[in-house]
Amino acid sequence: MRTASAEPREATGALPVAEPVTRPWVLPAGAAVASAVVFALVSRHLIDDTYITLSYAKNLAFHAHWGLIEQGTANTATSPLNVLVLGAVTFVVRDAVLAAGIVFVATQVGLVLGLRRLAARTGLPPSFAPLTFGLLLVNPLLLSSVGLEVALGATGVVWALVYAGERLPGRLGLVIGLLALVRIDLLLVAAVVFLARREFWDGIWRTAFGALVVTLPWFAFSWLVLGSAVPDTLVIKITQQSWGPFSFTNGPLLYWRNFPGAATLSFLPLLLGAVAGVAWLVQLRRGSATARRLTPFAVLAIAGALHYLAYSQLGVPPYHWYYAPSIIGATIFLSACVTAAPARAKQAAWTGAGAVLAASVGVYVLPGIPRQFAPITSNHASTTEYREIGQELAAIAHGRTVETAGEVGALAYACDCELVDEFSDRGAVDPAITETKRRSGELGRALLEANFHNFDHSVAPISPDLVLATTRRTPPLTALVSWRIDSPWMGTQNLYLMPAHAAGN
Repeated sequence: MRTASAEPREATGALPVAEPVTRPWVLPAGAAVASAVVFALVSRHLIDDTYITLSYAKNLAFHAHWGLIEQGTANTATSPLNVLVLGAVTFVVRDAVLAAGIVFVATQVGLVLGLRRLAARTGLPPSFAPLTFGLLLVNPLLLSSVGLEVALGATGVVWALVYAGERLPGRLGLVIGLLALVRIDLLLVAAVVFLARREFWDGIWRTAFGALVVTLPWFAFSWLVLGSAVPDTLVIKITQQSWGPFSFTNGPLLYWRNFPGAATLSFLPLLLGAVAGVAWLVQLRRGSATARRLTPFAVLAIAGALHYLAYSQLGVPPYHWYYAPSIIGATIFLSACVTAAPARAKQAAWTGAGAVLAASVGVYVLPGIPRQFAPITSNHASTTEYREIGQELAAIAHGRTVETAGEVGALAYACDCELVDEFSDRGAVDPAITETKRRSGELGRALLEANFHNFDHSVAPISPDLVLATTRRTPPLTALVSWRIDSPWMGTQNLYLMPAHAAGN
């Protein structure tokens, strides 16, 4: 009888074991150098939502304050763990962007070490780890999400797969708990990885205890002090729904229309992963040893597909980083397929992987280095423009409250002034909570009531003194100052500042 801790075996014997690594430091050192180079390039065009996270981290490090702006508490940091880690590093290095680079490099090293351990356990060639690392590192959509919790989530998911396969329930629980703090929706991916194991119930209490040890302190603090256990972005993004005819479901088409090369390479793993998944299933039913070896990676791809379906069901807008879990799962699965390919198909598989790597690098460098914008972006201005405007805004506002024109991250980071919108003003979140409750079923309303039990609904939105707005025409005469901004997503506009009473507020 097979014991609970035994690994699956083929009819002909145990799974093959990868050859030992003779120089174990080479791969993590190479990953660190490559990641540092990449961050040096992308740090010039970190997207606006990254700067929301960096603003939280800066306020936490410098003022021991949880909020997008120093003047008010908020709970719109989607990834508490990312903010906590960035805040801790920022406290030491005194620069949140530099801290983001350090965390990115460390996370990428952790990722490649996890991939190498997966290869050793499943008998894949040592080339699996560097290939997967390279494909993830240069994927245009993932490059456009650096500084967010995407890389942290990828590393966590890989290590969850490691500990699930190695039957280490306590460590698996700790990682699952960390994933919940990276992004609450990653619990779906973790649940699939957990349930896909044979005799998954073995050690379930140790797994649950490990997860609770990690998550309960933060969720209790957030629920009691911040007013909601789950970040407010859950209801904010649900109420936003689609962007015109484009929702999360068909969002890749929107990005393909605006960034055809980058979007094609970004979402290609989803299409290829679906084809490879069908082939894997056919071979698995035929008793293929290779297919059985690929099962953990196929599980990860399936988890990514279920994540895609769940977000489609929620009806959230197609923010590009929302697709990252699906792309990461599919990429890891495809890389495993390439390195495990039979001899007759190996050359073609490696040629295809090399072509994707080269094309991804080409798409990034084609506009010229350094780039002004991320390969995929929905921002209205470049990071450089927003940070310059933010510095000017600090002097112009001179202590007065300013309502944003829709993007707040880089402006708030540079301005250090009272910029208000749903992400920084807790009073402005209440309408989103009410609307989400109205659209939810009985169970959804009950969960929302529990989550926002300690939310202070009596807090009114802040009344701004000044208002930022955009126009494609000449700014109105009431404008105090204006700036020309430009982006590949929105084209050329004028961002202007005016008194709130002149804007009708």
